[in-house]
Amino acid sequence: MRDLKELTVEVCDVALRCGKFLLDERKSFNRERVEVKHAHDYVSYVDKESEKILVKELSALVPEAGFITEEGTAHYCDEEYCWVIDPLDGTTNYIHDMAPYCVSIALRRGKELLVGVVYEVCRNECFYAWQGGGAWLNGEQIHVSNVRDIENAFVVCELPYNADDYKHTALHLIDNLYGKVGGIRMNGSAAAAICYVAAGRFDAWAEAFLGRWDFAAAALLVIEAGGMASDFYNDSDFVDGHHIIVSNVHLHHLFVDLLPKAMPTNM
Repeated sequence: MRDLKELTVEVCDVALRCGKFLLDERKSFNRERVEVKHAHDYVSYVDKESEKILVKELSALVPEAGFITEEGTAHYCDEEYCWVIDPLDGTTNYIHDMAPYCVSIALRRGKELLVGVVYEVCRNECFYAWQGGGAWLNGEQIHVSNVRDIENAFVVCELPYNADDYKHTALHLIDNLYGKVGGIRMNGSAAAAICYVAAGRFDAWAEAFLGRWDFAAAALLVIEAGGMASDFYNDSDFVDGHHIIVSNVHLHHLFVDLLPKAMPTNM
């Protein structure tokens, strides 16, 4: 495997080129070409074309790596190394011309996260990290917040598309957080929200019913920024799961205590 720092720089370049494609297409975006994958879960021709761009360029960087992709352009076939990519995280935001939306790229070796790059297109912010190298934003090192008290916490609680399964958990979260934390937000992009935790803008984030491509790259950023990432049951082996908590080190236990009590039995 190549030097991870050098590889990360090249992956950032790939993400920026893909982001430019997203911006260019947004200028003439045709909502009639949007498809419904599941209830309230959409995919556009832009998702599919940008994924093809990523697969082609990343294949050239690490030819031996397989892929886990949201739109099925390429597949993981048990290779040692694996790219986990989301060409457009925040598709619904993109469709409605709302920020944020992102290009998300992670490289794994088995279940070990090696590289994470998230390019938030609307603010021209490239978040990136490599294993053991810290977390960075546009050339400046970033760190999670130092907020210790839940009443001062600025929290992200997204609502996934699986409303019937997740509604009880969502209501439990709101009931236990609303009026008790400093603020609650939803921004429509898991990758962006997790990166904002890494940068100390948010203090904690949690969501379920995710794809691995939604959180892999950004989760590495939180870890390298000094934060914590786990599934809802505090298992740090979360990379092949579909629910995740990220936070600074002071608040993590509060969410671990809170979430399992309201989880559906099928999770």
